Amino acid sequence: METKPLLVRLPAALKRKLDALRGEGVTANGLIRHLLENHFTSLAKGQKGR
Repeated sequence: METKPLLVRLPAALKRKLDALRGEGVTANGLIRHLLENHFTSLAKGQKGR
């Protein structure tokens, strides 16, 4: 799979929460990829997006 860079700006409070997950082994890239895959999979199944 070819990947492309993506820059995301987050509010400081959300960044702190994301940083806290790092201690549990969750990376920002992994979490964002997971959330996007779930979102687009649900759209493909006919569920409405937000």
